[in-house]
Amino acid sequence: MNRSPFRPSTSLRCTALTAIFLLSGTVSAQTAPATPASGAMTMGKMQPGGSGSHDMKATMMMGMDGMQKMQPSGDVDKDFAMMMKLHHQQAVDMAEMQLAHGKSPAMKSMSRQIIAAQKKEIATFDAWLARQK
Repeated sequence: MNRSPFRPSTSLRCTALTAIFLLSGTVSAQTAPATPASGAMTMGKMQPGGSGSHDMKATMMMGMDGMQKMQPSGDVDKDFAMMMKLHHQQAVDMAEMQLAHGKSPAMKSMSRQIIAAQKKEIATFDAWLARQK
């Protein structure tokens, strides 16, 4: 069987879970945002004429800051959904930046796949979170 060594869904999930684990000790003294903002720059906020690399790093840093500011609810499921939603939105924002500035057809294809998959998962998190209110 010929399998690609890179599995984006597994890689993204491992990265997200690692981030949640590392941040779990730092979020306890923070407050949750008033609205479920993505914490990341959208394409409309990118630097004019920029290459996108700086914007991708900035969106990553803003997302990490957003996760650190979330106050845990005490419900692991809800906290997971809130942080993963933010993490997935960061992936969408970064993939959109790659589409706007990248040149590699392979990375553009990967970006389109990431956008489609992450938007579906964001919708799933949104629906689940809406039922928790």
